[in-house]
Amino acid sequence: MLILFILIYILVTLFIGLFSARYLKSTSDFIVAGHRLPLSMATATVFATWFGSETLLGASSQYAEYGLIGVIEDPFGASLCLLLIGLFYARPLYRMKLLTFGDFYKVTFGPKAEIVAALFLIISYFGWIAAQMVAMGIVVSLLSGWDLHVCIIATSAIVILYTYVGGMLAVSVTDFIQMIFIIIGLVIVLLFLLPEVGGISKLFSEIPKSHYSISLTTPRDYISFFAALITLGLGSIPQQDVYQRVMASKSEKVAVVSSIIGSVLYFTIALIPLVLALIAKKMNLDFGDDIQNMLPTLVLTKTPLLIQILFFGALISAIMSTASGAILAPAVILSENILKPHFFKRKLSDKKLLRITRISVLVVSAIALIMALVRRDIYELVGEASAISLVSLFVPLTAGLFFKLKSERVALCSMLGGFATWVICTLLFPDSYPIVVGLLASVLFSCFPAKKSK
Repeated sequence: MLILFILIYILVTLFIGLFSARYLKSTSDFIVAGHRLPLSMATATVFATWFGSETLLGASSQYAEYGLIGVIEDPFGASLCLLLIGLFYARPLYRMKLLTFGDFYKVTFGPKAEIVAALFLIISYFGWIAAQMVAMGIVVSLLSGWDLHVCIIATSAIVILYTYVGGMLAVSVTDFIQMIFIIIGLVIVLLFLLPEVGGISKLFSEIPKSHYSISLTTPRDYISFFAALITLGLGSIPQQDVYQRVMASKSEKVAVVSSIIGSVLYFTIALIPLVLALIAKKMNLDFGDDIQNMLPTLVLTKTPLLIQILFFGALISAIMSTASGAILAPAVILSENILKPHFFKRKLSDKKLLRITRISVLVVSAIALIMALVRRDIYELVGEASAISLVSLFVPLTAGLFFKLKSERVALCSMLGGFATWVICTLLFPDSYPIVVGLLASVLFSCFPAKKSK
């Protein structure tokens, strides 16, 4: 019975996404929803795009296993990212009136920087998309008993379809509905399960204090904390999905306020899966071989059908909203910053450009799907995605936006130097905090003197 309700919900979401595509008139509608999202929808799409499988399944399992120190990256880092965007980045980026994040590097530094930045942006999304595909497959497989690979492919195909047809318009409409499901579903599940463990006070009183506190004593502890915080906290700032939501807002004020509200809302609701993880831990449930099954198992074994429908509706909502936004972002970069300027020399009509963007959606989705079928760790996949943009793109973005860096040579050195350092440290010195070293290298390379013009 439960799987029937979930399948109906997925199909209804597909219908809504396809129906909203009727209002799609141009490539601008497909990419940034025609720059006309009101505050409610702009906030919803910020929240729903970020509140994904890593928040519900990944972070909760990390918290159950390692305590608060295990979730500094998400939700703390992710909430920090949205807050910083709202306070500092949304306003100047909105004023630039660009279509993609790759355009920033082209306008600020030059065409070579555009290509390099576009490649890093695209690569950084594959892990994030794959994580959502894995999560959708895990949920449906758990409920139905069907083969995991079949479930990953089938559920991914549905999200790919409505993203392919409706673009940002479809994503925004479905995000708004999915945000409502996420919030209502998780709050009701929490309120139902808390009395089972004696309430929130009793729950926390019986858990070791070290599990919900952070103790930093050695320099290595501080570096670990900093590395976890900046992975999403800074690494997700230079991302197309964030920029799309800034530019899709109907005004500069909406772009700023929606990011700030989205940050507060994300952090507040993201605490619920952490509390549910404590409840599951206290009940000593058997989660099988994969700790990421912890919350689904908790709900399936300890709640009635109605609560299960609400929880899994929230879970599927979270995953689908994140997956659709994550697929669209690199596809737009691929079409606008690589294919259009470098493979189509003649001016393209809007209709042909839209077709190229949709084909890019399929290309990106196919690569991510292959990764999803090979890799299974949701939290790790998302962390890797943000690390790439942090060590390569964050410093040039910040320097170009606030410190008036204009040199293409310096920007390229910062991007390539930071990325190369991160890769070398990851492969040869994995205990050296590669993400911190890569970020520092990017900063140092950005300090190279610009080449003087003759």
